[in-house]
Amino acid sequence: MAENKEARNHTAPLYVIGDIHGRLDLLDRLIKAIHRDVGANANKSLTVTLGDYVDRGPNSRGVINRLSINPFPGEFIALKGNHEELLQNFLSQPESGQHWRQIGGLETLRSFGIPVAPLMKGQNYDQAAEQLHDTLSPTETAFLGSLRLSLTVDRFFLCHAGVRPGVPLDRQTPADLLWIRDEFLNSNADFGKLIIHGHSPVVEPEIRANRINIDTGAFATGRLTCAVIEADNFRFMAT
Repeated sequence: MAENKEARNHTAPLYVIGDIHGRLDLLDRLIKAIHRDVGANANKSLTVTLGDYVDRGPNSRGVINRLSINPFPGEFIALKGNHEELLQNFLSQPESGQHWRQIGGLETLRSFGIPVAPLMKGQNYDQAAEQLHDTLSPTETAFLGSLRLSLTVDRFFLCHAGVRPGVPLDRQTPADLLWIRDEFLNSNADFGKLIIHGHSPVVEPEIRANRINIDTGAFATGRLTCAVIEADNFRFMAT
C-alpha cells in the first residue's frame, strides 16, 4: 500500500517541479527562479519534486547532490520516481542492469565515474553495482532512502506517475504511484483530490479536471516545468 504519504495544510506558495532526469543545469535555473518568485513568503513556501532525478540526462549525481541539501527558499520534500527505483534495484539486483542500461542507467553510472563500456556489451553488472555502492556518499544514500511515494497538500495529491482509478488514495500501491500510465491518463474519474504528477512527457503542462501533468521532457526538450499554486490559483514557470 501507499507509504510516506503525509497530509498537511498549506496556504503559502507551493512549488511542484517535474521530472529532472539529470539536467542539473535546468534545475539550477529553476532554483534561482523560485528564489526570485517567492519574495516575502520564503519561510512559508513548500517545494516538492516529483521524482526521476536520475537517468537520461548528463548529471544525475549533480542533481542528487543539489537536492540533498535543500537548495530552495523554504521547506522541501522530495518524492520518488520509477527511475530512482531502478537505481536502487540495480544495487540489490545487478542483473536488472540489463533493462536499466537501455533507459538511462548508463548516463547515471557515467555521472558517478563508473565505466560503462562493459555494460554496453551486457557484461560486468555485478562489478558496476558494487562500484556504484562504494561510490555513493552517505549523503547521497540518505537522500535516496528518504524519498516519499506521495504527499497530500490541501486538495492536491502529489505523486510521480499517477494513481489507479477506483482505489482510495491511501490504498494506492507503490507500483502504481511510480509506474502507472494509460489506466490513469485515460481516466475521467474523480480521485477525491486533484493529482499533480509527472512520468508521462507532454509538450505543455496538461491540465485536466482530475489531474495536472508537469513532465515536459526536460532531458530532451530543455524545458523543466514548475507548477506554482497559491490558494486556488495556478501558474507555471519553466526553463
